[in-house]
Amino acid sequence: MRIFFTGPTGFIGSRLVPFLREAGHQAVILVRPLERAGGVPEADQVVTGNPMEWGPWWKPVAECDAAVNLAGESILGKWTPEKKLAIRESRIRTTRNLVDAIPGGRSFTLVSASAVGIYGDAGDRILDEDAPLGQDFLARVAQDWETEAWQARDRGARVVITRFGVVLGPGGGPLTRLAKMTKRFLGGPVGAGRQWLSWIHREDLCRAVRFLLERPDLEGVFNLGSPNPVRQIELARTLGRVLGRPAFTPAPAFAVRLALGEFASTIVSSQRMLPRRLLDAGFEFAFPDLEGALRDILRDRQIEM
Repeated sequence: MRIFFTGPTGFIGSRLVPFLREAGHQAVILVRPLERAGGVPEADQVVTGNPMEWGPWWKPVAECDAAVNLAGESILGKWTPEKKLAIRESRIRTTRNLVDAIPGGRSFTLVSASAVGIYGDAGDRILDEDAPLGQDFLARVAQDWETEAWQARDRGARVVITRFGVVLGPGGGPLTRLAKMTKRFLGGPVGAGRQWLSWIHREDLCRAVRFLLERPDLEGVFNLGSPNPVRQIELARTLGRVLGRPAFTPAPAFAVRLALGEFASTIVSSQRMLPRRLLDAGFEFAFPDLEGALRDILRDRQIEM
């Protein structure tokens, strides 16, 4: 299968591209000029362009069998009005342009990213793919993001929406920051630590995307998170145990909000997401439990202080 990628240089894409190539697929990656200068994953074809604008990069999309849409401004950092606009527009405009480039009249698969944030702060409710959606900023962005991806069905494409939990892996993402804090004896839950965290090992995420690409009978929304979400206090304690550090001092929720602004809602909210449709389809997780996942990711790795 020849697969077109947006967002191939990010924390997920930089692993997913080689993972799928190792599985025998071909990768065509879209990168901005500055990204190309800084180094990109090895691919069968590298296309330069801005996914938020129409351009010659549309032509290679029509020569592919599938597309994996990962592009989007990072949600990390304080949410100024400019940051929030970039978070939204980078997802909406990129997805709209990618859908417009999909060829009609033949088989094509679009796997488009979304996020657990679509469910909002759900407390202890179990969230499968049919759960009610939230109404906060990230939830609304994710809903609009998915709406753009669904338009590919009008072109005859099979559409798969993948709602990512918090992705854990080496060399980036939230785990690197958490591990550094824990090594400095600063690890601990946020507030009471009762919030649910839906997480997934990056390798399982890559395996799930491959599974969905290679199953033409599957379409629609799929939650991509471990079948065993944990409360934040369990994450803190497990990470401390793996790193040989205590993790018992809570960070007050109000202090987190003061320091991070509206972005803090992604840390203090609770989402107990389960991958019901993925499990029903026969997918098996290599890392279903948090401690096993953390030990695999952090094994023989030096966490810089």
